[in-house]
Amino acid sequence: MSIIKQTNRTLLFEEINPEKPDLLTLVGDVRGIDSLSDEKIKEMNEALLVRSFDEFISKFDPVVYSFFNANNQKIMYVLQKPETIPEEMLTPIHLNKQNDFLKMLMSLVEAKRSQSIINVDFQFDKLTDMISPKKVMEDIKQNRKELQYTYKTYAELEEGDPHKLDLADKLNVMFEEASINYNNVLAMLPLAIEDIKTRLLLGEAEEQKDNTPLALGVLSMDEKGELKVLEAPKQETAELMVVDDNVNAGLIAALEDDYEALNEESSDYVKALVTRTYCPLASTMVSSIDVKQEVSNYNSYLEFYKTAKDDFIKVVKPLIEKILGVWAFFEQYPSNLKGMRPSMLITNVPNDMLVKSSNLPRLIAFLNTVNAKNDFDNTVWYGIVPSVSLDQNSNVKLTRQRFKGNETTEKTGVNSVEALVRMLDVLKDYSVQCFFSYETGDKTTFNYMATEGIEKFEERCSSLTGKAYSEFAIPCIPNFTIIPKEKSGVILDKRMLVNENDMAELSKEKEDIMKLWIDGVYVGAAYIAAGLVAAYQCPEYLKEKFKRNVDEELPGVRFDIEAGDHPLRVHTVMAKEITGFTNSIKNEINRRSFGFVFSSENAMLGTENVHNIMVYKARNLLSDGKTYEPIYKTQVTTYIERILRHATSDYKQENIVQFFSNNPASQKSKWLEKKGCVNAVLGAGDDVEYEIDEANGYCTLNITFNGNVRNLEVEINRFNSKNRAL
Repeated sequence: MSIIKQTNRTLLFEEINPEKPDLLTLVGDVRGIDSLSDEKIKEMNEALLVRSFDEFISKFDPVVYSFFNANNQKIMYVLQKPETIPEEMLTPIHLNKQNDFLKMLMSLVEAKRSQSIINVDFQFDKLTDMISPKKVMEDIKQNRKELQYTYKTYAELEEGDPHKLDLADKLNVMFEEASINYNNVLAMLPLAIEDIKTRLLLGEAEEQKDNTPLALGVLSMDEKGELKVLEAPKQETAELMVVDDNVNAGLIAALEDDYEALNEESSDYVKALVTRTYCPLASTMVSSIDVKQEVSNYNSYLEFYKTAKDDFIKVVKPLIEKILGVWAFFEQYPSNLKGMRPSMLITNVPNDMLVKSSNLPRLIAFLNTVNAKNDFDNTVWYGIVPSVSLDQNSNVKLTRQRFKGNETTEKTGVNSVEALVRMLDVLKDYSVQCFFSYETGDKTTFNYMATEGIEKFEERCSSLTGKAYSEFAIPCIPNFTIIPKEKSGVILDKRMLVNENDMAELSKEKEDIMKLWIDGVYVGAAYIAAGLVAAYQCPEYLKEKFKRNVDEELPGVRFDIEAGDHPLRVHTVMAKEITGFTNSIKNEINRRSFGFVFSSENAMLGTENVHNIMVYKARNLLSDGKTYEPIYKTQVTTYIERILRHATSDYKQENIVQFFSNNPASQKSKWLEKKGCVNAVLGAGDDVEYEIDEANGYCTLNITFNGNVRNLEVEINRFNSKNRAL
């Protein structure tokens, strides 16, 4: 790999954060030029190129903005920063690993992976409740323990102690993380909900409620020896029943100061809530609680939280699915490997904007710079276009709606087939293989394909076959399910009521259960297909999977993932979703060999069960009328063409002859020596020959794959070694 060091740079055609730089802006005006400077490519890499999910989050900082509408008393969410709303009225919600919704979804994927349970048996509700107030509070309790422990250690050290300065730095970070909650009313709602429950329902077990008012007491014996619990005397004192009074008092003061410093219009209620949340103290001062008021607050908080969370999920879900897609792309390559790590360059611009006739020249100038030179460090090999439009509407028109059905809403972020075609037409000229998948939803899942087959998807691709770009178009099916639509309910809590004893209790009525529906979360198959193919380009990755017969100097361009036991060894990291496809569905797939198809099958490699989703077919849309071409043929052809161009100094005739000679030092001889390797460029049954048409100045390469011949024609540079025109 001394000439071409990477064969897996991937271009993601998606917008992540409109506030961040994008490809069109960085490329700029290209009138009168056909390529970009090295400085410009470096600037684009610094802004748009990522090599890990963490770097992606850091560079693009996916965010949703919230603001309050006083007219309807609701929180509004938008993905684009509103220009007409003052900065101080906007609250950015960063979608990173600390965000409860994203954290819950990533935990689901990892839990399914470790448990190897299919969707129908997996208990999604055990993890979806991570966004309930109770679970949010549990996370804060852990943070609280760390905060109290760190502050206690800090307070005990002498001034000037270097360790105290280290702890101060740590406390600053912890306070900053805590302030994200108490500087945001919506983030405080789960705390307020759980705080009221803690104070009003103290002593009540979930299984058995006792309507007797709570009075703290002590166990004693009367004159006859009978056991009795006597109410403890109430001492009207403000002394704190804790060992470290001064430490906790200092922490309370620090929290109160921090809250007031960050909030111009501070609230005594919220300030008290902050201190109770992050530094709960047992006190002998008896405080009276207005039960009816607190119950009313609890119910209104819960209702508001449900509505706000509901609206948040509806707005943010398309962006969350993109983020999960990038995460899934990088997950396919093990984090412990240090070889040819996949990298991703993100356009960060809507595709309908990118494919405008006035903007396409900018994409062309970029690709001409990175893909049409003999420097391959920045060469783009793959593209990802997720969420391509798939018509799901029924032709049956309802005369009236008898039952409340799904609301027909226009899905945002869906790419038109027309936009895909315009991108493919450009990508083919630069030999970029484009993985695309259809819009997410319950009509593009494993479950759907297991019952309906692939005919619908093949029909949708009919307009993309028989074209010059067909071999660079790779339809990926089906999409991956993170949470199925029918299992996406989240129980937040139950409403509270005041009983006949003027005590608070949680309602037992079914209609008082506060529940929201996420309505399913999915990841486009194109992300995972591209991620897996990018991963197996790395010889270290293949070495880990096959142990032997892997050449450390060759990329995986010729690796055929359909061959032999390859799909059993090189599989995705995603857990199986269904028990498998029926034989009739598999026969249909095999008959046409259509698409990059994933399978969720019961399989064994030796004595070990394979619990992950595997690749069943890996084909593009180039067809001979009977079957579609394997994707590796296109990449091998591209790889040979690029190596040839570099080694022959842009196709000089005498160098071409040397390249294909029988000399042991020739490039062809070196490739043939390694035919037995898993990652051989020319495998068993493969060959490459050439024919030079001197009259017309062309060289035709005949590349044979197991008896099937592909032709590649290049224009000869007609200069000999003495630089004389022939």
